[in-house]
Amino acid sequence: MSYALYIGSDLCASGHGWLAGYGDEPSGHWLEVVPCRSHATDSTITVGVTAEAALPGRLSTIPQVPRTARYMGVNYSHYLGAPPPLINGGVNQHGVAVRDVWSPSRPELVAMTPPDQKGPNYSDLSKIVLERARTAREGVGIIGALIATHGHSSYGGNSHLIADAREGWVVIEFAGGLGLWVAERLGPRSIRALRPGWIGLIPQEAGEDVLFPEHFLETAQRLGWHMAGDAFDVNRVFGDGRGRRPGVAWIEGEMAKRAARPGGLGLEDMIWAVSTPRLTGDSAGYGQIVPLTAETPEMLRMMWHAPVGPVTAPLVPVFLGIERVPLEYGRHRYLGRGESARFIDRVHEVTGAEAISDIPQGAASTRSAVAVFKRLMHLAFQGGDAWVAEVSTHWRAVERGLAAELADVQRSAAILADAGAPELARRLLTEHVETRLLRVLAEAEALAAGYEARLRAGVGLNMSTVPRLPDQIW
Repeated sequence: MSYALYIGSDLCASGHGWLAGYGDEPSGHWLEVVPCRSHATDSTITVGVTAEAALPGRLSTIPQVPRTARYMGVNYSHYLGAPPPLINGGVNQHGVAVRDVWSPSRPELVAMTPPDQKGPNYSDLSKIVLERARTAREGVGIIGALIATHGHSSYGGNSHLIADAREGWVVIEFAGGLGLWVAERLGPRSIRALRPGWIGLIPQEAGEDVLFPEHFLETAQRLGWHMAGDAFDVNRVFGDGRGRRPGVAWIEGEMAKRAARPGGLGLEDMIWAVSTPRLTGDSAGYGQIVPLTAETPEMLRMMWHAPVGPVTAPLVPVFLGIERVPLEYGRHRYLGRGESARFIDRVHEVTGAEAISDIPQGAASTRSAVAVFKRLMHLAFQGGDAWVAEVSTHWRAVERGLAAELADVQRSAAILADAGAPELARRLLTEHVETRLLRVLAEAEALAAGYEARLRAGVGLNMSTVPRLPDQIW
């Protein structure tokens, strides 16, 4: 399902807004920084879903643009019928951030989705926005143009939250193969959570704050789902009709209370919003918080990253200018689709057009950050609320230390870049990020060893078929 949270700049102590959230996938995840690239004029990209999808379709190609932006995000290895690697979002060199969140369309739209649907899927749209958009508003236009020109491969309805330093946009793409989408602007005093994505009442005409294709309202009237002149409730007409879910209402209310305090919202509030056990558990494949800053040098664009749900993992600042991601946080065989049937020594064997395994032996021989932090998560869960609070308190203290040193790191890199030594600035950022990511990984292993020893010496490991998990409001 995934989770996204947008906070407008006027509500924040820092003077800039935030986009945060996580993805709900049980597959393997890895952090990746993708460089900007030039492409030949006849370059294409493959998009869509296969016959294996819940709503089947076929893959197709669409034109690639001549130049794509540098960006970073978290990839994952599997969603039914959508070719990997997949991405829920991240941030690019222009400061455009995007998150992807499930948004169920009404059953009639799902039923009328063509069995040979084609066009970009949800992950394709996120990736293309990161590759091409210079503003959040432009990201909305890119999605709308792609759907109009190439169609959209739906799994039942989806949404995106796209944001930059100026504004945010909720974009919902509906099932049905009718080219239906709608976007709502979020301003500097907005608080919006998506899980799932939703938009309520909108005006009858598109404008500065709401965008949709020309046939949007007409289609609803033609299908008998809306009477001309009535207030148009997007969720009631084209969505599941359930409105804002309890978990969404709760987190938006809690963030509004925190925003009302003197000084407004800060980083610790955003960390709480993606780490509270009421919202975050085993299903959270990772955690991500992006500061929506203006006029930031490309290499200093950043996001706070956790390799699994931040309920028991730390968020560590990662800069777009780094030269590499530690192997431990990169792609592993852990939870990769089909890896249980593969030998690592057949890395170069090819069946058809697909390699048996493209994960180098050197990477596979390192620790997987996802595996280490998942182990810590489930050990802490077995100790109940007290242990979850204990490990969370530890990581929140680590994050405060990381935040305290951030300004010095940014200033040092900026001085080097301004002095004509950008390569040294990138090296500084790379070594800083690498050191911090590996340090918290070692701490996670030590914590896990301690929790396992305490369990084995006490009540024992949970060997029932019922996992111990925090109660969640979702």
